[in-house]
Amino acid sequence: MQSPDNKKTTRRDFLKATGLTTVALGFPTIIPSRALGNAEVPAPSNRIVMAGIGLGNMGGGDLGNFLNNKDVQYVAVCDVRKHKRAEHKGRVNKQYNNSDCKEYGDFRELMAREDIDAVHIATPDHWHALMVIEACRNGKDVYCQKPESRTLREGALMIETARRYGRVVSGGSQRVFEDYRKVVNQCWSGELGPIKSINVNVGPMSQACNLPPENCPDDMDWEMWLGPAPWAPYNSKRCDGNFSCNGNSWRSYSDYSSGGMTDWGAHHFGGATYAVDIRELQPTEVSLIEESGKKYVALKYPNGVTLTHNRPGKGNLDVEGTPGEKRAPKPVPGYSVKGGIYADFLNCVKTREKPFRDIELAVNSTAVSHFCVLAYTLDRSLKWDAAKQQFIGDEEANRFLDRARREPWQL
Repeated sequence: MQSPDNKKTTRRDFLKATGLTTVALGFPTIIPSRALGNAEVPAPSNRIVMAGIGLGNMGGGDLGNFLNNKDVQYVAVCDVRKHKRAEHKGRVNKQYNNSDCKEYGDFRELMAREDIDAVHIATPDHWHALMVIEACRNGKDVYCQKPESRTLREGALMIETARRYGRVVSGGSQRVFEDYRKVVNQCWSGELGPIKSINVNVGPMSQACNLPPENCPDDMDWEMWLGPAPWAPYNSKRCDGNFSCNGNSWRSYSDYSSGGMTDWGAHHFGGATYAVDIRELQPTEVSLIEESGKKYVALKYPNGVTLTHNRPGKGNLDVEGTPGEKRAPKPVPGYSVKGGIYADFLNCVKTREKPFRDIELAVNSTAVSHFCVLAYTLDRSLKWDAAKQQFIGDEEANRFLDRARREPWQL
């Protein structure tokens, strides 16, 4: 082998030039199997490169489920709290026995990375739509915790953006499939005959927050936590991520959430719409009804099925069928692969199929919560045009389609 200047090039010189020397350059002669991949674990180049945003209670759990999946290479974490970033960066590095995981306090920096294929999002609800849309625009698939949207307009924009950019976007309610299979099977098998109605009991709605100011921890970016929400002073209960809706968490307050109505409603309404096969639809009428001295909401769908909220005398996911009439059984839709909702999402990232909790289905069930909240808030019935995504002849109700956002966080 001759070099360009006609000097003889040895094999050793060639290996140095191409970076293929082993012991002489301080590299091991044996490459670990995890770096090459095998039948059990794909090579890093064949894995889905993932990152997480919002790493509190559910976010930390989501991280663990993705991190421990052999099809994932986890590379970055993002949170407004330094100690959370450090904690979960350490988890990732320990998993891979390296120090490669990067941390970010601003999700936009993470989104700008071209090497990341997918992100999971578990921030408070008021951030969901902005982050999902930003991820789609940056060519990333998304797994977003429920409830997917904070407003009706956000849901429509999330669906539109996912479709425009061809992204796989999955909602995050594992309970829809795993908690309600008995009633789902009864409905889809035809056992109950044609379905008339199903009831959901859930609540409460969120409330205004008037908590007193507290000193913000040094390691927290409070302005970023608030983001598009109205400015408010820091209070630990205002931003606590626990799962209660009794005033001790962000789920309790209307600036960030619609309370138990959307938080648990995403599960229950998701299960109900799945059971009676109206996941792909939105209601046309939202009626506020008083019965036995109590008010409840009834949502009528184009196929004649009615979904009720907190109807007196009815239990959660109580179904009214048509005894004596037959209904042809249909196969029950489920996850695309075994392994639960996380495996379903990852498989769809690879196949480009729609996941079980495709963003449109997730948004439709979350919209039920928003309709109920608005009917109770306005104390009256509403008519909805799903094609136009607005209330029919109702300017007052249409003002509630979306919420004002602080700059620069506009949709």
